[in-house]
Amino acid sequence: MNEKRPVIGITMGDPVGIGPEIIVSALDQPDLYKWCRPLVLGDPSVMEHALALKASPITIHRTTAPETGRYTFGAIDLMPLSQLESKRLSPGEPTPETGRAMIDYITRGVDLAMGNQIQAIATCPITKTAMKLAESTFHGHTELIAHRTNTPKVAMMMAGDRLKVVLVTIHIPLSEVAPGLTQDEIINTIRLTSTALTERFGMKEPRIAVAGLNPHAGEDAMFGTEEEEIISPAVDRARDEGFNVSGPYPPDTLFFNAANGKFDTVVCMYHDQGLIPFKMIHFSDGVNTTLGLPIIRTSVDHGTAYDIAWKGVADPSSLVAAIRMAALQAETSRQLS
Repeated sequence: MNEKRPVIGITMGDPVGIGPEIIVSALDQPDLYKWCRPLVLGDPSVMEHALALKASPITIHRTTAPETGRYTFGAIDLMPLSQLESKRLSPGEPTPETGRAMIDYITRGVDLAMGNQIQAIATCPITKTAMKLAESTFHGHTELIAHRTNTPKVAMMMAGDRLKVVLVTIHIPLSEVAPGLTQDEIINTIRLTSTALTERFGMKEPRIAVAGLNPHAGEDAMFGTEEEEIISPAVDRARDEGFNVSGPYPPDTLFFNAANGKFDTVVCMYHDQGLIPFKMIHFSDGVNTTLGLPIIRTSVDHGTAYDIAWKGVADPSSLVAAIRMAALQAETSRQLS
């Protein structure tokens, strides 16, 4: 294919969640085809149901390989990877069959990206429940994709136009955050962040700010010693390696400054420290992108929304943003290669 628009594999996600309908809504926007060639990896029956649900005039073009897609507005290019019967499915009620199908969409997308048949993947939401029903040993996208690509260290970035945050620790209890912080984990996160901002976002010397853990970043150890004993030494070591990094900063002012352009991203110590300010700004258009992978992967910043699944009311904004960010990362990587 001589076409320069990158091929973006869109995994359908949980068949009984909102993934299929937000795909229809996203691909019903002609401008999206200016950025990329979208290829849906999913189920024909479920996607036909989603089209009917949205009363969309769009048709489905089945294709067995990325190179045979048409990639023109008005017809969704779909690689059929499962044979579910939408009439036998219930919204919000995953089964072992839907769980296995959901996993197959992801693994095929990863394999296509690893084989350079597509340039990136944008993933629709899944649930741990469905993965468990499918007897998967993984808890979510990130662990599955890291294993599939043999990647030992990854980091989660939440990205929007105004604010980008990266997490050192993710899904662990708050009581385990401080004991779990190490200089090496913080430095590795800074490395992954700087590399991604340079190679995937095209920033020549990204400005990375590091958040403190405690109120006022410890206030000279009056409110905690993690800043002096762990975070500050990690920042110093990372700076010695040549990274444009500073901190630790008091979290209560840092995100305001970052959102107003003083920094390109914030490295956060734990999940809610980063995601609360991020979602205050980018609740509808935020994108989850995984750093450290040999492939480009973006994702919606929301779940399967079982409570509104198959009602035709789900907002596609995050998926549109995820597809666009995947395309921009792919284009940046192409230009720098």
